[in-house]
Amino acid sequence: MCRYVEKLVASAEAAVDEVVRRGVAHPSKTAVGGHSYGAFMTANLLAHAPHLFSCGIARFGAYNRTLTPFGFQNEDRTLWEATNVYVEMSPFMSADKIKKPILLIHGEEDNNPGTLTMQAMALFAALLYILPHESHGYSARESIMHVLWETDRWLQKYCVPNTSDADSSPDQSKERSDSADRVGTATGGGNPEFEDHSKLRRSLLW
Repeated sequence: MCRYVEKLVASAEAAVDEVVRRGVAHPSKTAVGGHSYGAFMTANLLAHAPHLFSCGIARFGAYNRTLTPFGFQNEDRTLWEATNVYVEMSPFMSADKIKKPILLIHGEEDNNPGTLTMQAMALFAALLYILPHESHGYSARESIMHVLWETDRWLQKYCVPNTSDADSSPDQSKERSDSADRVGTATGGGNPEFEDHSKLRRSLLW
């Protein structure tokens, strides 16, 4: 019996409860994100624990474990020896449950055998941004800056503006609404060179 999803959700619930208790996160505007195995976990959490997060950001992940049939991470058994584990742990198999916005980022030339670009392409119905000429660890200055820009825009669109009126004055709520309108719809494939940055609200992450 595979208990991966059960344990993952329980751990996430404990983490979210703790940061909310400390007052450093809002229960209705918490995002989840990760790179590689963290991206795999992100997709699983959005599929199985949508009540915890308002959106997710997954970079360079593996989402269908049947595409790595000879083992992964600490799983030494093959797909044929542990079919249920491979299927139950694959967020691709629960893609129909992912209702929250998810930003997918991947390197066009990812050479990690467990995270080939086709892993993200299989989830293209969500949101995917391909980094040109990048392998599993992106390093070009343009890629790093673009990932930061996409991440910040994504969070401001789907996480930061998601605040109840009880948390702010009417003027502040209107300002947030106006800012969200200026940011526009996140497509994940946008090019910052064609955006009017003067209209974008200054990042709350910097």
